[in-house]
Amino acid sequence: MALIGSIATGEASEALARARQSAMIYLVAAILLVLGLVFLLIAAFIALAREIGALQTSLWFGGGFFIIGLLVILLHRLAAKARARRIARQRQAEIKTVVSTAAVTLLPALLASRTGSIAVLAPLAAALGYGVWKENSRRRPDMRSRQD
Repeated sequence: MALIGSIATGEASEALARARQSAMIYLVAAILLVLGLVFLLIAAFIALAREIGALQTSLWFGGGFFIIGLLVILLHRLAAKARARRIARQRQAEIKTVVSTAAVTLLPALLASRTGSIAVLAPLAAALGYGVWKENSRRRPDMRSRQD
């Protein structure tokens, strides 16, 4: 048993070391990519400033980055709302599953006793009666137009 534990611990520590190394490599790559992007933007700024002037170039770049920032915020909010709706739907489905499982599990025990069967059948009968009453108490659209 100790051998299995030491093998599992060794594999876990190796996986952790590989994950750390990968994270460091990706961090260095991300820094280099950002620096490359900055220098490309500086080059674009200088080239455009030679054509239309420094003030106009600054205004165009500033406005462009402002619009891009607003778009990022808008997309993030839309994604967050969609994620919240998806999580709420998933939570409701899980609640329905748990409740229905509990009901199916308890149903035989409740039906085994006389009071339990009355406790189960009475609400079902009430719900059925309410549905029938609700269906029959609705006015028909043609009846409403004749009364007006």
